[in-house]
Amino acid sequence: MAKILVVDDDPFIRQLIKLALRGENVQLLDSVNGAEALRLLERAKVDMVILDVMMPEMDGWDTCKELRRLYPELPVLMVTAKGETAHKVKGFQLGIDDYIVKPFDPLELNLRVKALLKRYKVNSSQILQVGNVQLNRTSFEVLHNGARHQLPLKEFELLFMLACYPNQVFTRYQLVSQIWGLDYKGEERTVDVHIKRLRERFAEDTCRFAIVTIRGLGYKLELAQ
Repeated sequence: MAKILVVDDDPFIRQLIKLALRGENVQLLDSVNGAEALRLLERAKVDMVILDVMMPEMDGWDTCKELRRLYPELPVLMVTAKGETAHKVKGFQLGIDDYIVKPFDPLELNLRVKALLKRYKVNSSQILQVGNVQLNRTSFEVLHNGARHQLPLKEFELLFMLACYPNQVFTRYQLVSQIWGLDYKGEERTVDVHIKRLRERFAEDTCRFAIVTIRGLGYKLELAQ
């Protein structure tokens, strides 16, 4: 059973989320602000966080920063009334995994939650199939057309992260913080160099996937149809 933490100061929204996920194999925990949520996470392990933005004491932006610092692999779905592009970009730059705007359709929320939990489960595994390529996180080997290849560590981790979340856009900041670490002092453009090398190694027509540039934001991996 998946355990989900809902962080929102509005009891109506918390109840609506519970109704949207009723019947699913999930257990829901409640927090009314970010500070309370972080205290709860010290004693309870969860599989996902559904996070509001506008909250007293500690808002969603600051909470997201702390979640990414303390729990970098934990999926975060942001729920907010602010639908402007700038707020979406800010959310993704802080490391959210998905975004839904109030008022939301309960069915859409349900589908987004299930998709994120599925991605999280895949990311927790050690062997991943993407297109015609198999990635082994234990040996850092790539299996393609019956041949095994060893990738440089950063290239492997970058490809593995993108492959875990097909069609999800990652900013350069997200990729740097996850692959190189929050204390990395180099240029974010190092991501571009590694992406270029991966594209040279894995041609779309033979590997059945492509790493796509999203102008002004970052990159995503798309599987061939």
